[in-house]
Amino acid sequence: MPLRLVDLRGTRPPFDQVLPRPADPGSDVRQAVAEILRQVRTEGDAAVIRCSATFDRVDVAGGLRVDPDDMAAALARVAPEVRAALELAYRRILAYAAHEGSPPGDFTEGGITVTHLTRPVGRAGLYAPGGRARYPSTVLMCAAPARVAGVGSIALCVPPGADGRVDDATLAAAAIAGISEVYRIGGAQAIGALAFGTPSVPRVDVIAGPGNAYVAEAKRQVAGVVGVASAFAGPSEIVVVAGPDAPPAFAAIDLVVQAEHGPDGLAWLVTWDAGILAAVSEEVDRIVAASPRQADLRATLDSAGIACLVDGPADAMAVANAVAPEHLQLMVADGDAAELLARVESAGAVFVGPWAPASLGDYIAGPNHVLPTNRTARFASALRADDFRKHIHAVSATADAVRALGPAVVTLAETEGLPAHADSVSRRLAALGGTAR
Repeated sequence: MPLRLVDLRGTRPPFDQVLPRPADPGSDVRQAVAEILRQVRTEGDAAVIRCSATFDRVDVAGGLRVDPDDMAAALARVAPEVRAALELAYRRILAYAAHEGSPPGDFTEGGITVTHLTRPVGRAGLYAPGGRARYPSTVLMCAAPARVAGVGSIALCVPPGADGRVDDATLAAAAIAGISEVYRIGGAQAIGALAFGTPSVPRVDVIAGPGNAYVAEAKRQVAGVVGVASAFAGPSEIVVVAGPDAPPAFAAIDLVVQAEHGPDGLAWLVTWDAGILAAVSEEVDRIVAASPRQADLRATLDSAGIACLVDGPADAMAVANAVAPEHLQLMVADGDAAELLARVESAGAVFVGPWAPASLGDYIAGPNHVLPTNRTARFASALRADDFRKHIHAVSATADAVRALGPAVVTLAETEGLPAHADSVSRRLAALGGTAR
């Protein structure tokens, strides 16, 4: 079958709209996958077993996990050249992964050189919440790392006010950050416009910025069509771990700070001191009663305002790590802060001591306030320049490297049933006067 011709003579870039593309999974695929995931989430193993029988035509009801003894037996059964090739591949993969964490530079081993290339995405879409409040600081937080990464084209979406306008402070922040492309749209529709493109909104490569539950879910659904930076930054969250010396007024106001953003977030107090729990809870009640944003505060606190009493500091940190909050405040005595900080495993950002409220991080501390929410801090981090970059490895090899390593490649490719993969190296070995074995 001849290769398909794509003749671009006389065509000027960009070629985005004229190049053929793989078909996007249709709605039937998306709906089918969504239904499978729903079944697994609600039914667990029973759904996995049923779907395996339906789609893979295999019965796994006898147990889903492979017995470790079977693994050891398999290792003993495989042909010696297969085991040797697997072990060689693993050693080399491990060595390169370790090199990635080292200072910049080429990785060279056994005649193969890997050069690490870093490139910015071509176009970034930023989202700053609006509606009930305005967030010019979010514009700055999203734009600065994109600029540092070297992104050349940046678009900003902001929900307009009731008059259809974007407020002056937000537009001023966009101007300071050098953003001239601002769209007065918000919600899931803004995320869709950025991801798919419309006649008015050219599509982007990466979307960054926090939003409400609808915005977060929209980003979740377009992930894969575009990159979604900083996991799925959604409604605001805080866990305040308060020791016996914590100032109740400070702990209370810091809980209220995040609840002030509105519904669907969470505000947790975790302490091993019953007196602190009572004092902070009373102070929160007083602040809420006097607040002009009382409705937003109550919307969060009624659904996810928690005061958690535990046996000690270790248990408090276990609770915090389980919640994996967007903001974690360690309001403990100076002598205890280092020990608790060492126990942090999952949090978007940590604020240590009574003089480091999360509000510092929201505006001027320096690190980003676009943070992972809804437990995504288990695997995600604050927005940073790297979220707007791509990492590409460029591999070069010597003839001697092919002589030495090529037979292992042939073995692994044949083991996986990929004859063309094996042949691509075998032909080179033959050209060098060697063999595939």
